[in-house]
Amino acid sequence: MSDRPGRNTASTIETDLVIIGAGPSGLFATYYAGFRGIRVAVVDSLPELGGQITAMYPEKQILDVAGFPTVKGRDLVEALVEQANAAEPAYLLDRTAVDLASREDGLTLTLSDGTVVEAKALLITAGIGTFQPRPLPAGEGWVGRGVEFFVPSFAPYAGKDVVIVGGGDSAFDWALHLHPIARSVTLVHRRDAFRAHARTVEQVGALGVEIVTNAEVVELRGATTVEEAELKVEGQTRVLPAQAVVGALGFVADLGPIQRWGVETSKRHVVVDQAMRTTVPRVFAAGDVTDYPGKVRLIAVGFGEAATAINNLAPVIDPHAHVFPGHSSEG
Repeated sequence: MSDRPGRNTASTIETDLVIIGAGPSGLFATYYAGFRGIRVAVVDSLPELGGQITAMYPEKQILDVAGFPTVKGRDLVEALVEQANAAEPAYLLDRTAVDLASREDGLTLTLSDGTVVEAKALLITAGIGTFQPRPLPAGEGWVGRGVEFFVPSFAPYAGKDVVIVGGGDSAFDWALHLHPIARSVTLVHRRDAFRAHARTVEQVGALGVEIVTNAEVVELRGATTVEEAELKVEGQTRVLPAQAVVGALGFVADLGPIQRWGVETSKRHVVVDQAMRTTVPRVFAAGDVTDYPGKVRLIAVGFGEAATAINNLAPVIDPHAHVFPGHSSEG
């Protein structure tokens, strides 16, 4: 993608709005900014658009997006990108926002590659920020040799014995989707209670996927790649065939430099008001990164927050603009 908005040099971009985060909320905000006639640049530390969906669960069926009874993550991202491209944004991917400075009439954002973005407002849609998977202790030295933390494609697991470690939504979602193509799927969790949605737990159980609780993987063995996993189950040893092990133990999230910009944060989230304003002038936030009383972290909620943020920052960019945009369905 070209650095389209504004007057550009080799290392400087001038635009109306810079968005940090190219996940669903950021992509919808990009479209909506274009709808309001706002020039926009989008920054993301990942090399591809789509945020966590692209990185973690592109094949997952998403059930809580209005208008779609079910939609695959990859398809949702493709539709959002097509919609966002109508705004002709500058996509600044595979680079991180580092420093933020205020000017009399705007903000200066410096990126990790030295690019400088001059903008009149900033919208943070960074999801959980940068994230690293929690390590699987027994998996040290086996990553890429049978141990993975993401499942971007199901095809490589066809015909394999798969052990999934974890008790959250990702663990059960992957068990649900891998069951039809793997030779076997076993889910291992250290407790007998799960963080995953109860309906998904029931679906996985109904498929006949073996769920081993009060257990942990203590050793992986194999010649060049993983061939079997040794479990400790309530003090007893059990060995499972395993050509693939998925560590679904959650992620360590970090807002990184954002926490040094003066915005109020709470438990690694950015605090906003009802207009999606942060505590720093000209800086707004939307999506999973935000926090306020009654916050619900759903993709659908992020879409609404993105529209709220764009409409409220429009008068910041152009004092003659109104918060209410008119209805998008009007001719």
